[in-house]
Amino acid sequence: MSEFNQYQKHNYTGIQLTSLMVLRFLTGWHILYEGTAKVLNPQWSSSAFLQESQWLISGFAEWIISNPGILEIVDFLNTWGLMAIGLGIITGLFFKVAAIAGALLLFIYYLNSPPLIGMEYTIPSRGHNLIVDNNLIEAAALILLALFPTSKIFGLDALLPSKEKKDQ
Repeated sequence: MSEFNQYQKHNYTGIQLTSLMVLRFLTGWHILYEGTAKVLNPQWSSSAFLQESQWLISGFAEWIISNPGILEIVDFLNTWGLMAIGLGIITGLFFKVAAIAGALLLFIYYLNSPPLIGMEYTIPSRGHNLIVDNNLIEAAALILLALFPTSKIFGLDALLPSKEKKDQ
């Protein structure tokens, strides 16, 4: 059974699938661009962001900052990880892994500096947030997207052998 017919069997409409694809592309683009902007800026480091950490993993953030070699590894993994995640989401290659990895990374960002009452940050944030911010919303969107494998309809995952094909 083709992947598209499988979706029709579940009664997804064209507008539902198109909406999921648009969300997938926009989220992937944002993540890819964030990574690309960091790679292209030789002065960028996660140090300033980690110095702002005030919540659950602030001790871990301090440990990273205090170890220049670890900070360099974190910066490398962050920038290139963002780019790989963004490309995976956009192209639909290893999509579910990319979406879950992206959600985890965004949730780590959230845990470092959540918009909670009483927490003040020196780095400007986007807008005014209370409890919910763009990192939490984007992480939730990626979890939602991972539940709908649109990459099997429009993405490179469609070219990979699936379990159903192996069973036949």
